[in-house]
Amino acid sequence: MAHLISSDCIMCGACEGTCPTGAISAGDAQYEINPDTCVDCGACVGVCPVDAISEA
Repeated sequence: MAHLISSDCIMCGACEGTCPTGAISAGDAQYEINPDTCVDCGACVGVCPVDAISEA
């Protein structure tokens, strides 16, 4: 199951560079995770400074 980014996202970009599959991209108001590309590794969770990423 893919991870999700909540509305707590502050658009810092830390997660995007950490994703090994490139599943994270900037959306209009927050970063988004493509569930078809996400391999559920959790690398993004540890780098988010506001804990906006969780398991779906």
